[in-house]
Amino acid sequence: MKLSSVILGIGKKFLLHSLFWLVVLLYFTFFFGFEDSAFMQVMNFSSFFLPVTILTTYTFIYRIIPRYIIPKKYLQFGLYSLAALVISACYITISAFYAKVLTSGYEYQGSFPITKSLIYIMISVYLVVALASAFSLLKYNYSTAAKNEELKNRILEAQLKLKEQELQYLKMQIHPHFLFNSLNTIYGLSLANHHTTSEMILQLSDLLDYILYQTKKPVVSLKDEIKHITNYIDLEKKRFQELLIVDFEIEEFIEEIQIAPMLLLPFVENCFKHGRGADGKLEISIKIKVKNDQLMFLIENSKAQLSAEHSENGIGLENIKRRLDLLYENNYQLDIETRPDHYYVRLMLKFSKNTVYA
Repeated sequence: MKLSSVILGIGKKFLLHSLFWLVVLLYFTFFFGFEDSAFMQVMNFSSFFLPVTILTTYTFIYRIIPRYIIPKKYLQFGLYSLAALVISACYITISAFYAKVLTSGYEYQGSFPITKSLIYIMISVYLVVALASAFSLLKYNYSTAAKNEELKNRILEAQLKLKEQELQYLKMQIHPHFLFNSLNTIYGLSLANHHTTSEMILQLSDLLDYILYQTKKPVVSLKDEIKHITNYIDLEKKRFQELLIVDFEIEEFIEEIQIAPMLLLPFVENCFKHGRGADGKLEISIKIKVKNDQLMFLIENSKAQLSAEHSENGIGLENIKRRLDLLYENNYQLDIETRPDHYYVRLMLKFSKNTVYA
């Protein structure tokens, strides 16, 4: 199959080149004669210049241009071009002599039906060489541009695939992390035979549906993300009971706003996992505000002054930082601050038409 296609390609190339040189021969015939000259006689004369024209053209196209113009070796190009022109000029002179002698039947007397001078013949030959060389350069530039564009597209496609794979890996990290925390909560209540255990299982199933299916989407509505944050807080309220104080403040926003799934929920998880005051109580303050093209997410939780530092290297927080880099690039600002008795996070997301979610 490959051999036949190669043979077909060679045959097609040979045919095109043959047609081109036939056109060149007709061009020489038309310009080298005059009105009353015999067509075949002028064609025979012109055919003597075809070999040197072909040889000079292919020398430039396949040797001089690829070796010196494309690598930008302009000095060598100038020297070799000059040498090629001098040698070809000699061959053109010799061809003109034999052409005139042979086509005139060795008769030097009388007027020969060729009106063009040797300089004109050389200009005509070199014009063909120049046009063919220019076409070769244009073809090379077009081919290079096409290859560069194809390579660029392949690189972008590979980067996109890597980005998607990394995002999927990050999501897979979030799922067991979130599930582990939630199951611990239900397990603790089940040991005490708490009456809200069954209700918590239903709430957890709703959250799992969000995690397993909704997070496969590139974006979800901000309303859905907030809904599941509220659901998660309700789960934790049953575990902490009176030891938990949550202030959840949401300003009104248009429902069309969308964000990457599971982007805000891990911050809330970290509050419950790492935050608790010296008195054993956990105070959490959450504020969500949308203004113009920006989302502001503020979350603050209490912590004991002598407790271990809030885990900034935990799987959830590092995961979120990486996802923000991948999804929002320069369209976000994340500030994390550890205070003596509080832990503070401020996230600003800019909704841009150029922002790409994957």
